[in-house]
Amino acid sequence: MKVTVLYFAVVRELVGVAEEERELPSEVRTIGDVARYLEGVHGALAGRLGAVRIARNEVFAEGSEGIAEGDVIALIPPVSGG
Repeated sequence: MKVTVLYFAVVRELVGVAEEERELPSEVRTIGDVARYLEGVHGALAGRLGAVRIARNEVFAEGSEGIAEGDVIALIPPVSGG
């Protein structure tokens, strides 16, 4: 299944790209699976996605939520301001 992955802020800096299309292995079926898969593909993300919110098609998603062909997955780290 092919999805588009968007990376924001520090996550984008760690990965080195703002957006990419990924063909996911058949065992990647949920948002949680996507997070684990991306940690494996992009070593700089390993162990760093705990505080990152993940959105599926512009709506924040839970780890157990399923994914589908053509979804847009966004990794959005916490933002602080002042």
